[in-house]
Amino acid sequence: MTDELLGAIYSTAKRIAIAMRNSYGCDGTSTRQHNEPAGNQDVWHFHTHLFPRFDDDKLYENHENKEFVSASKRKPYADKLREALKVI
Repeated sequence: MTDELLGAIYSTAKRIAIAMRNSYGCDGTSTRQHNEPAGNQDVWHFHTHLFPRFDDDKLYENHENKEFVSASKRKPYADKLREALKVI
């Protein structure tokens, strides 16, 4: 991956993080990126996780409480984010 492409990905992540703060009212954001088998990557590709963060959300301590969220439950969040991205 070129430095220019990597820069474009993180520039986009920055834009989305700002939109998350503006639309979700979160206290901050976190990014994560995993590579190779030790990073739990099975298919070789690049992607970045971007999480809205709230005070005391225990994101990195709460892995046992994960669940699949349906598209219908995710849609209001996607709609809010989409609207916030229009103004950034």
